[in-house]
Amino acid sequence: MTNEQIGMEEEPEIIYIPDDEGNEEEFEVIMKFEVDDSDAKYMMVVPVEAADEETDEVYAFRYEEDGDDLKLYMIEDDEEWSIVEETFNTLVEQLDGSQDND
Repeated sequence: MTNEQIGMEEEPEIIYIPDDEGNEEEFEVIMKFEVDDSDAKYMMVVPVEAADEETDEVYAFRYEEDGDDLKLYMIEDDEEWSIVEETFNTLVEQLDGSQDND
């Protein structure tokens, strides 16, 4: 059996995002996805300090990969935010449903 088949957890993906003062904060990537109607890629992240706690603090970014560089963009358009939020909620529901069947 492979690790995926027996449900072993893989290492979390950690990224560092500078705050307004330039201090880098640690975030865990909890989900990456693409929206069907565009080439845009999105990631959902949570602060590492809050990852062990039940929290509603989830941040969404549009991102681009350029080799080893990762460029994050704030989602400021309400229509784009609605699409990202709907996609995220749908994926979470699918994950919850598949975990109930295990």
